[in-house]
Formats: sequence, structure tokens, C-alpha cells
Amino acid sequence: MSQFVSAVDDAGFEREVLQADVPVVLDFWAEWCPPCRALAPTFEELAKQYEGRVRFLKLNVDENQQVPQRFGIKGIPTLVFFDGGREVERVVGASSKAALERIVDKYVKVAA
Repeated sequence: MSQFVSAVDDAGFEREVLQADVPVVLDFWAEWCPPCRALAPTFEELAKQYEGRVRFLKLNVDENQQVPQRFGIKGIPTLVFFDGGREVERVVGASSKAALERIVDKYVKVAA
């Protein structure tokens, strides 16, 4: 993926997402999906901007079916926001960077 965005699969979901010690934004996507490709640069920018405070992961729905089925993913891209191991928010379809920042900011842990 990149320095800031990592791939996750069905096998690593529990460890990488549900047991994460920081909030996680999980992008359900596929190679063939034009809106997914359009969202990718924004997702990368956000991952860089929130590095160390929020994890940005991508799960390919063509290669992994268990997690998308578990979370009822019907369309892609779908961004699911996790905090403390539970889903706290969901965005279906491409969204603006500003809109996504507003959501992420609600879950970012402020350093003491």
C-alpha cells in the first residue's frame, strides 16, 4: 500500500482493527471500482495527516469476503470508523477530505 496506509485481510482483522490501540478507519474497496480509486489519494492524505493517532487500513472485498459480510458491506467504497474495537461511524461512497476530517477529528485522542 504505502508508508501511511496498510492492507488488512480477514485473518488480520481482529488484531489490526478490533484490538488497535488507536482509532481505525477501514476502507472497503476493490481494484475495479472507479470511486474507490478516486478516494485513494484523499485516504492517503488523511493517513499522512493523522499518522500515529489514527490507523488507515484498506480491505480488498474481492480477496476477503468474511469481514465485508460480517459488517454488511453492500457498496464500495465504504469507510468504517472503529474506536475501542467497535464501529462508531460509516460513510458509503466517495466523500470530501473536509467531511472525512470532521469525522476523524471526533475520535482522535488528544495528547495530554
